[in-house]
Parts: sequence; C-alpha cells; structure tokens
Amino acid sequence: MLTLYVLKSCDTCRKARKALDSSGHPYQVHELRDDGVSAALLEHFLLSVPVMTLLNKRSTTWRELPDSTKADADANKARELMLAHPTLIKRPLLDTGDDILVGYRDGDYDTL
Repeated sequence: MLTLYVLKSCDTCRKARKALDSSGHPYQVHELRDDGVSAALLEHFLLSVPVMTLLNKRSTTWRELPDSTKADADANKARELMLAHPTLIKRPLLDTGDDILVGYRDGDYDTL
C-alpha cells in the first residue's frame, strides 16, 4: 500500500491527496507533525532521497532557525534537524514501496 507523508496545513499535500483519491489508489496518510518521524523512518527516506534534497530550506521552520544552525547544515546536521523538526522534511512524500517521490505537481501520480 502507498503511504503519503504530509502536513495537514500544506496546500500541495492536499493536491496530492486529491490526485490519489481520484485515481482510486489505496493509500494511508502519515501526518509528519502529529505522527512524527523516527530515525528508522528518516533513514528509510534517505535510501531513495539525498539528505540535502529532503531538507526543506524554504519552510517556515527553516527560516526561524538561528543563522548559526543553518550555516553549518551538513548531511549529519540535516538529519538531526529533520528528526527534531519533522516540518523541515520536504513534502508531500509518497512511498510507493519501491521508491520515494518528493513533492507534487499535477500529473506526478498518473503513472502509478
């Protein structure tokens, strides 16, 4: 079964859910803020997605971090930050079982 990782307040996540609903694919939803992210789940994402691609530097959470924290954000620091602040993970993430798709644009899920 597909798993869609979202933030309920994210407009793009809502569009991704509508696309999956209209396609009839069964899926489950994991709300990043409410359900959290374990180290094992983050490592699962990172098997398919480079850590710096997964880190959302456009998020409000990122902008609110101290400059000193952002300045030295290497791969290890990015992992720590995403575990501490799951809203730093780019979303939506769709786990197909074979791959992790990051983000959503109209038509992205048409080939599922």
